[in-house]
Amino acid sequence: MVGYGWDDYDVRKGGRQTIHDEGNNIDIQTEFIKVEGGQHGGNWGVRIKGTPREDAPMDLKTTVFFYASLEGLGSVEVENEASMSGYDDTVTLKGRTPDLGDFIIDITKGPESNSHPVHEHASREDRPLDRTIVSSLSINPDDLWQTKGILFTELKQEVDWYIEKYTVENTPPACQIFTLANKAGKGNLHLVQKVFEGPFEFDVLYSSGSAPSKLDSNALTKGVESIVKSFSNRFSRIFSRQRPFDQPKYEVFARSLFSNLIGGIGYFYGDSVVDRSYSPEYEEENEGFWEEAAEARDRHNEKFEGPSELFSSIPSRPFFPRGFLWDEGFHLIPVVDWDIDLTLEIVKSWFDLMDDDGWIAREQILGPEARSKVPAEFQVQYPHYANPPTLFFVIDAFIDKLELSNGTGKETKSQGHGYQQEQAFDLYTTHSDHPEVALQYLRNLYPLLKRHYFWFRKTQWGDIKSYDRSAFSSKEAYRWRGRTPTHLLTSGLDDYPRSPTPHPGELHIDLISWMGMMTRSIKRVATTLGEADDAEEFHVYENAIIRNIDDLHWNNDANTYCDATIDDYEEHTHVCHKGYISIFPFLVGLLAADSPRLGHVLDLIADPEELWSDYGLRSLSKRNELYGTEENYWRSPVWINMNYLALQQLLGYASNQSCPQQKRAKELYAALRLNMVNTVYNSWEETGFAWEQYNPETGEGQRTQHFTGWTSLIVKVMAMPDLGPGPKGGHDEL
Repeated sequence: MVGYGWDDYDVRKGGRQTIHDEGNNIDIQTEFIKVEGGQHGGNWGVRIKGTPREDAPMDLKTTVFFYASLEGLGSVEVENEASMSGYDDTVTLKGRTPDLGDFIIDITKGPESNSHPVHEHASREDRPLDRTIVSSLSINPDDLWQTKGILFTELKQEVDWYIEKYTVENTPPACQIFTLANKAGKGNLHLVQKVFEGPFEFDVLYSSGSAPSKLDSNALTKGVESIVKSFSNRFSRIFSRQRPFDQPKYEVFARSLFSNLIGGIGYFYGDSVVDRSYSPEYEEENEGFWEEAAEARDRHNEKFEGPSELFSSIPSRPFFPRGFLWDEGFHLIPVVDWDIDLTLEIVKSWFDLMDDDGWIAREQILGPEARSKVPAEFQVQYPHYANPPTLFFVIDAFIDKLELSNGTGKETKSQGHGYQQEQAFDLYTTHSDHPEVALQYLRNLYPLLKRHYFWFRKTQWGDIKSYDRSAFSSKEAYRWRGRTPTHLLTSGLDDYPRSPTPHPGELHIDLISWMGMMTRSIKRVATTLGEADDAEEFHVYENAIIRNIDDLHWNNDANTYCDATIDDYEEHTHVCHKGYISIFPFLVGLLAADSPRLGHVLDLIADPEELWSDYGLRSLSKRNELYGTEENYWRSPVWINMNYLALQQLLGYASNQSCPQQKRAKELYAALRLNMVNTVYNSWEETGFAWEQYNPETGEGQRTQHFTGWTSLIVKVMAMPDLGPGPKGGHDEL
């Protein structure tokens, strides 16, 4: 497989995707449309087209399967009369469910240009290959997610039947022997098979019984043409690429990244595994707490909960097909510009998962299919584990749009890049176009935001008083729970170096920074809703957090922010591993333009022996003794989500006339923007994929391919303003 994914896609309307299947010598294109109408969601259709690749044999043979299954109440069955030899025209499935009402699904024959294999083996009479094969099965609903395995089992039975009938010495050709038995009728799983030679095309047309009219192939053709054109126009307007990325070669790249980001939005449903034993070991208050916590986990007090439902975008359709809490906030940063209403629906879906205490599981592994993709030791979720609260980025972006629409705010270079107010697309922008709708949404969400915020304060607090630490506030310190000597998965930064030995007196600079961002955001919500007392309370917290970031985490010798721990003499001490966590107050916007720390942060960013590389900012300083070691997940690679945060802040300082570091921030911004886009684009052009992370020495994509979650932030980066050529990198130049 040399590439696959959406070329153009609007989650509300449809789009076009392509699979470049080098191994099977064919490119598959699917064209999908949605047509509103009726009381049950309307119609949809998909066209499946196969085009042999240039090096394919002239008689390339391809078999294609489509299946329809029903897990809940209702029925679906083949409407055509039973036929042992298959069907030479459209196959129709007729169904009804409580939610969908009556519907039909037509699987068409396709155009006359379709060809089918012809051979001289006697088996050709058993199942003519110019017919559509349908096999209807009744399967335990709990097993329907394993349709691929069921299909292979059915095929194996038919292979055995053919061999028994014709013997091993006279085996039918592959295009014949790998066919299903024709047994169409009733069932909850219908496997539909077509066998082609050369290029092919056919449609799958879903028509709701309550829709004004039935969907046909002509309407599908016109619909696809209209959708691709409207998507292109709207995308170019909303994500208007700025120099030097306004060249035509970046157009397909940008549309592909964004289309696959929103093409990864899905609905997930099922039970989850949660340990609510609240074992005292999970308080993590004793030295050696990680060993005690491991013993508690080994008692396996987890239980199934739910089922729950989640509407979410995902990091990678083939590799991470489930919701991740801290990923989601980054995913929605571009989506909020495209479709604010869709974005807010996803945000609400996440907060609807919250329990009575304010906890949201950081990884949503819902149902047996999702669990089949996750090792058993990572399936259990723990209600004392947090995750970065990135959804508050989206809340801030929503309030930005609300203020712009009602005239109380202004669009700055740091806020407004990459989007324009949409007046002609109410479908996408109801909440930003109608302040009363927006305010009602915030009023409904606000109690959940508060509950989540105070859950963080209650469960992730850090200890100041027990260790006689000197700080402005005796309360504003924070520590991630879930630490081991080698990993801190709850932070999102997994293997990033921390103190060699975990300690209950640890304080984490990234977490207090997240808390500062979260506090500022929820204060803004309170202000917008006229909750003056709450806004004042949050203002007090915010001020104390910002003061304590310097008091507890700034190291004067290293001129950087550091984690803190307790040494052998029970004294407060810093653990300084320069890298992403060292610049966290900067990344989340807590450093004032006139902060005396800002120059040191820019020094760290700009130094090629520290974080700067030609491909983006490294996750860990090149000078660090742990650089590139062990798992090397967050110990050197370039991550686009963190680089985006840095770029966004640099733009803010570069646009601020009163910032003493304005000129330097502008130069860094220009250079980093170029490096980020070129890294992702060049790798995409070479491999056909966006990647989870990028090598800081070569720029090559690595780890998970087709990672179109937060790597798609590059679409926003290309739409950010061009502030000049910028240097190519290097401390001396900056």
